Amino acid sequence: MDTKSKNRTRRHLRVRAKVGGTSAIPRISVFRSNKRVFVQIIDDSAGKTLLSNTIEPEAKGKTKGSKTETASLIGEMLGKKAKEAGISKVIFDRGGYKYHGRVRALAEGLKKGGLIF
Repeated sequence: MDTKSKNRTRRHLRVRAKVGGTSAIPRISVFRSNKRVFVQIIDDSAGKTLLSNTIEPEAKGKTKGSKTETASLIGEMLGKKAKEAGISKVIFDRGGYKYHGRVRALAEGLKKGGLIF
């Protein structure tokens, strides 16, 4: 592991020690790869993933723009899915990444979709 990923893992573990989701207020976990952004809405008390961004194929045809625009669209779609599932309040876990670029676009898309952080 290089230093950059070690530092991110360390930051993520430090945040995870304090942040946890419940059935009333689940946690949104973000993983950012070089190509995509993966998002899960998790109930940590039950140890279950409630929703994830399996709706990404729907987003593929709708955006021809950058990865940031795609992340925003995915956030909006997942926010709407969460509202349909009865989830309105969440805790945002940025996974040790900076709140910048794709992570920020995703968060703003989730807020546009109707979720409250």
